[in-house]
Order: sequence, then C-alpha cells, then structure tokens
Amino acid sequence: MYTLYGSRGSGSAIAEMGLRAAGLDYRVVTASTWEPGPGQDELRKVNPLGQIPTLVLPDGSVMSESAAILIHLGLAAEPGVLLPKDEAARAQALRGLVYIPANCYSCITILDYPDRFTTDTGKEALDAVKAGTRARLHKHWEIFADTFEGSPFLNGASPGALDFLAVVVSKWAGTRAHLQAHRPKFFELLQRIEAHESVAPVVRAHWDK
Repeated sequence: MYTLYGSRGSGSAIAEMGLRAAGLDYRVVTASTWEPGPGQDELRKVNPLGQIPTLVLPDGSVMSESAAILIHLGLAAEPGVLLPKDEAARAQALRGLVYIPANCYSCITILDYPDRFTTDTGKEALDAVKAGTRARLHKHWEIFADTFEGSPFLNGASPGALDFLAVVVSKWAGTRAHLQAHRPKFFELLQRIEAHESVAPVVRAHWDK
C-alpha cells in the first residue's frame, strides 16, 4: 500500500493519476502547508518541507517531486503503461518530465510567492514580477506544445506520465486559456487527456465543485 499526501486541486493529482494508471493500491492523506491539522503534522514527519505530493512507498521510503514520482512509478509498472516502450519515445518522455518542472512548475512558485524573488516588495514591483513570470510561463508552454506531440496522447495509445504532468500543471495561471488561443491543437490534446477513463475520475475528484 502506498500513502499519498496531498490536497484537492494540487499537484498531488499528478501522483494519483500515476498510481491509478499503474494499478497500485494507495491511500490518500489530506495534507498541505495551508491546511493545519493532523494530516499536515503527519506529512511533516515524513517530509519536513511539507511538499505535496509526497509519496510513501510500501517499504516505508519517501519520495517527493512529481516528476520523480512518475518516473519511479513508470519504472515499477508494466512497460508502456506510464513510460513508452520505445527507447526513443521514452527518452523524449523523460525530457518532457524534466522540462515541465524546470520551466513551467518553477514559474508557478514565483507567481505564488513573488516577494521571494525581489528585494522590492512594493505592490508595483510584485505585480511586475508576476506579469513577467506569467508571460514567460506561457512562452514555455508554447515551446512545449511545439516540441512534444502526441498521437493520440503524449504517451502513445493511452495517457502516461507526461500526459498526467502536463494536464495538471497546465491548469494553473491562465495557461489553458492561453493555449486555447495560441496552441489550439495542444489545448485539444489536454482536453482529450482529461476525458480519458483513467484520468477523468481524478480530475472530477480534484476540481469539480
């Protein structure tokens, strides 16, 4: 049994998609740095940074970082389930799994905490940091859409690790609206991923009211 620490509407949905697709048994502990309570206390015992998702493996070892979790699950699952069987396609999936945290997820941190990235914490300065970061984030997604093509999914015949990471991280900071206007083909791919039977239940659980 895996234990997943996370919160509704957060990046923990990424790990949950991976666990479901791999057919692994898991339990979810609701926990985040913004939700005080026993879940948060339990989370900090296994991960002092309080990051979500945090995944405790059946042997008791702890994993964090969404991409690392997906790669681990991809290696543990049957070949082709989370990572492509083909070596060249798998190499590109791994590239994409590192690209999104390095270039897109990192921008979300700046948008959430702009005061951490400037010595001028006045409103005008913080607004400028956020505006510049949002523009950079959307540019990074344009490059991703132009670089990583999927037919019918990024993983091939069914959604895999890269699909899960892309579909969740693209939900934030106005990315979907930007992609709909500027990369409509990729926007349609994201909608196709969300509608897939292996992904839709997690999407509903995390984002439906």
